[in-house]
Amino acid sequence: MSDTRDTRDTRDTRDTRDTRDTSDPRGTHDTSDTGAPGPLVEVEDLQIELITDRGVVRAVDGVGFTIGPGETVTIIGESGSGKSTTAMGLLRLLPDGLAVLSGTARIFGADVIADAKAAGRIRGRGVSLIPQDPMTALSPVHTIGRQLGEALRLRHPGMSRADARAKGVELLGRVRIPHPETRWGAYPHQFSGGMLQRVLIAIALAAEPRLLVADEPTSALDVTVQAGVLDLLMELQERTGIGILMITHDLGVARLVSDRIHVMRGGRFVESGPVEQIVDHPRERYTRDLLAAVPTLGPWHETPAAAAVTEEAL
Repeated sequence: MSDTRDTRDTRDTRDTRDTRDTSDPRGTHDTSDTGAPGPLVEVEDLQIELITDRGVVRAVDGVGFTIGPGETVTIIGESGSGKSTTAMGLLRLLPDGLAVLSGTARIFGADVIADAKAAGRIRGRGVSLIPQDPMTALSPVHTIGRQLGEALRLRHPGMSRADARAKGVELLGRVRIPHPETRWGAYPHQFSGGMLQRVLIAIALAAEPRLLVADEPTSALDVTVQAGVLDLLMELQERTGIGILMITHDLGVARLVSDRIHVMRGGRFVESGPVEQIVDHPRERYTRDLLAAVPTLGPWHETPAAAAVTEEAL
């Protein structure tokens, strides 16, 4: 898997954002006089308070970030840092009665904090979620084909079952599922963990998204399988130009796929910057501790484990 990343300018533009409401369900919006596409995601001063048995807890405290087309932005932190809460809040997937959100969070120009229905309009269309655990995300009593077909017909309500099958088989092949025609009728328990994660990616792609939110997509996988899944995401991004919000606790994963990294602790970003800055010149002790926890085997793509990734191993 290649370790090279795009060298384009990825400076944070939170202080110079256009505040016009330019909601575009197709996934892009124009924020300049030149016609250039604006950021896919613009978050400013996002705060999320959770109502618990012990009172109100501020799980996310004033974070901000942007994601542009073709960019991977990673939020990294330990369990309980607020990283997954940030992602779920952005998608408005937190229980309404148990979460209070404030600040600004624009996806394709629509403020999903001010208008909760806006998030519902773009989920499954311009935005897709890759959840952490495929065994709980997929129904064990329905075939992979049925679940992928439902995702396709949600995006294209008039699509016939035959067309959904043809497109679904194409998507399974696109995410490197061997023999997709025969695996269409298989059940989740007949797939390995790595293959199930690829199925979730195929379901996410069924929405033809401009933005993928990947919540710990490799945490349940061994290192060899992780490499294959991350390589697939990077290849899909290069091919389609999608933006990716990556949530992970593993700085080893973050340094391979990210353009920019936000290090989160206690609901706040304690350090943010381009991947090279965070990995090579971390300022915060907490970031250095995260780096120290990564096995020092050299660049992942040069290790025997990465070189040995095969479809049989997955």
